[in-house]
Amino acid sequence: MIATKNLVTLFTETRSKTEQLCKPLEIEDYVVQPIVDVSPPKWHLGHTTWFFEEFILKHHKPNYKLFHPDFAFAFNSYYESIGKRVVRTDRGNMSRPGVAQVYDYRHYVTNELKDFLETIDISKEIEHLLLMGIHHEKQHQELLMTDIKYILGNNSFQPKYDDHFIESTTEKEKFKWISMGEGIYEIGHTNLEEFHYDNEIGRHKVYLHKYEIANKLVTNAEYLEFIKAGIYNDFNYWHAEAWEWLKETGISQPMYWHKIGENWHHYTLNGLKPLTMDSPVKHISYFEAFAYAQWKGCRLPTEFEWEASQNNFKWGQRWEWTESAYLPYPGYKKAPGAIGEYNGKFMVNQKVLRGASVVTASKHTRPTYRNFFHTNLRWQYTGIRLAK
Repeated sequence: MIATKNLVTLFTETRSKTEQLCKPLEIEDYVVQPIVDVSPPKWHLGHTTWFFEEFILKHHKPNYKLFHPDFAFAFNSYYESIGKRVVRTDRGNMSRPGVAQVYDYRHYVTNELKDFLETIDISKEIEHLLLMGIHHEKQHQELLMTDIKYILGNNSFQPKYDDHFIESTTEKEKFKWISMGEGIYEIGHTNLEEFHYDNEIGRHKVYLHKYEIANKLVTNAEYLEFIKAGIYNDFNYWHAEAWEWLKETGISQPMYWHKIGENWHHYTLNGLKPLTMDSPVKHISYFEAFAYAQWKGCRLPTEFEWEASQNNFKWGQRWEWTESAYLPYPGYKKAPGAIGEYNGKFMVNQKVLRGASVVTASKHTRPTYRNFFHTNLRWQYTGIRLAK
């Protein structure tokens, strides 16, 4: 059990951080939804609040009064067992409730939950739900940042988010291959007292052949050579589905890259900047990561190879595509009810990413964390680590 004071502190820190991330926004930015994968910032503020209200306050706080009877419909995301909700594509159509009312909702639920936690002996069930809600909000803090970047980066004026956020980090180590021996490795989360998601447990043994994995991520300069070599126009390096995707979309460089005259620029949270050549490439799909690895005569690591070797290199700047399908570990069982919808129903047609990114929330990542996305998605801070 975690001390009540520490739980309340983590809860309030997390709630405050989400609102801090929104401070640079104009009021108009809160409602924009350019594509289905990007949710309006106002919706993130409401959805993370609804999670605490729905899963804790509504069922555990005596005589709790809902802030608004229609907010569950507005801010439920994908929980079929809870009821009807606004269709995902229509989140940007909700001009009402207004931003001010959504902030009122946040503060109401935050205060109600703090009051509840400070007046009870927290059970294991409530602790689990609270930690789930906190880390759910931390996930949405990362989504909030990537969604804000997409909203601003696709604005004709490409405005900056702020002057201080650093996303173009560098890896100054000299490139080398890390050799990993053939053998049996254990994969999965071990300390069940620490917070983890259900898709990480079921620790199990895997047999790995001898392999090598890069000590650093592929940089913008290295990826630029891939572009100059004309690989976006050469079907030999792409999956058939990826080749059709390229033809349909016309994509020929990472998201947010712009060629102005003879020089490459990229949109960052600080605005449009010259391309940072020694920064790890970001905002690329699995399709592009796979093609790059093929062109280099290499491959992407499996998630098991990544986890077995991660102590030997620095990670955390980009979510790293792996060659592993997002599948359950041995013995996996979905939890009953709505909580069981959190991970299990997405275990199809997606690839696992490992590590973290520069916009991943603090106190949220770990070596066993399994992120997952569809193969064509690029709006997250995704990059490449090679293996062979």
